[in-house]
Amino acid sequence: MMFSVLKVRVGEILLPGDEFCCGPKDTLPLTDSGKSERLVAGPGLRRSGDRLLYVPAKGETVIGIVTVKSGDVFKVDIGGSEAASLSYLAFEGATKRNRPNIQVGDLLLAQLVVANKDMEPELVCIDGSGRANGMGVFGTGGLLIKVSLGLVRRLLAPRSDLRADLEQLFPCELAVGMNGRVWVRAGAVQQTLVLANLLQSCDAMTAPQRQQLFRRLQQGAF
Repeated sequence: MMFSVLKVRVGEILLPGDEFCCGPKDTLPLTDSGKSERLVAGPGLRRSGDRLLYVPAKGETVIGIVTVKSGDVFKVDIGGSEAASLSYLAFEGATKRNRPNIQVGDLLLAQLVVANKDMEPELVCIDGSGRANGMGVFGTGGLLIKVSLGLVRRLLAPRSDLRADLEQLFPCELAVGMNGRVWVRAGAVQQTLVLANLLQSCDAMTAPQRQQLFRRLQQGAF
């Protein structure tokens, strides 16, 4: 219900970090009858004055950008209502003497282990066994874009037809975060740009429209 309210209000789906402005007495028609009710912040939302901030959830795998190195902790932009913290020990094989080589501006694939309205978000780049399992620094030479959470779920589906179609166009690498960020890299810069534009275009396309566009690309008519 809360997602429907947000879509009616701003005309688009909000992603983690997006702001939704509303007054303290704002009302919205929540049913077909047109009856207005007070706006209430549900799970994943936090009200700050006249704004509703969408916050990420524990357990999500997200793509973050390192913004600050401060002592034993990195600050990471995950597109949420505030930056997340990441300990230098939260990497596979990291010790006090063997610290990971992390720089400001690096991209990270990480998992949220703390995410609620009362505490600073906390990330790790290891699973429960202490293994990286695909997490950590990545992203050299690729392109980071923002897409809807609906498209993210389609890309992460076990048998994603969208992902299969992309890989048929060009051999490519994809990293997908539940915070609406996708990193893509192909064999050439031009191919990377084509795939990035295609992903963003697919957000507003039906399956037949997407298939038609893919055929045009394969035929070299795009």
